[in-house]
Amino acid sequence: MNETEFVIDLGPADRIREYHVRSRGKIISFMVQYENFFRNRWLPVARYDSAHGFAHRDLYDAKGRTTKTPLFMRDYNQALTFAELDLKANWRIYRERFVKGVGE
Repeated sequence: MNETEFVIDLGPADRIREYHVRSRGKIISFMVQYENFFRNRWLPVARYDSAHGFAHRDLYDAKGRTTKTPLFMRDYNQALTFAELDLKANWRIYRERFVKGVGE
């Protein structure tokens, strides 16, 4: 098994953290999370992961509320790729919703 973990800095108050485990070319678990430095600490804003036995997205707001949405992907490889692309393309939108306290 091959574990990979890294951080992508998007600016002084924004980052994406990723962790995944690959075995024989297949992702067997993953987490990709966009975080914002809010009120003097890093907080999750949007997270994709394979916890609970299925791929899903959690959206957070500044009030601590969470909205979970399942992903209907063929496998975790596809879900991980989707998560990476979505967070890189839409992190500003997620940040705006987070700060406004709006969940999806």
